[in-house]
Amino acid sequence: MFDTAFLSEYFPILLFIFIAMIMSVAMIVGSMLAGNNRPDTEKLSAYECGFDAFDDAHGKFDVRFYLVAILFIIFDLEVAFLFPWAVSLGDIGLFGFWSMILFLGVLTVGFLYEWKKGALDWE
Repeated sequence: MFDTAFLSEYFPILLFIFIAMIMSVAMIVGSMLAGNNRPDTEKLSAYECGFDAFDDAHGKFDVRFYLVAILFIIFDLEVAFLFPWAVSLGDIGLFGFWSMILFLGVLTVGFLYEWKKGALDWE
């Protein structure tokens, strides 16, 4: 029913996973046994930029933080698409060139729209 020659090719992978699991558990248990676990007031105190926390950590953030983060991700991904395009530009020809120009044009229109709406302005 099973082809043992085919399954035997997966044996090194299973062996690697098994050894990795054993080593992971051994390192965690070893660090728990050998580690110095004597917490004092300094180690148990909250650390936040060098001063004590002054408010609840579950406070609400302004939506502008999220908007700026999303805009950063969008334009960061644009740059991530530009690198492989630039490397393969000689192979993809004019169609690839004009496809990327169209892509950059759409992103530029989106950027101008966000700019006009004031999403990039910080009060």
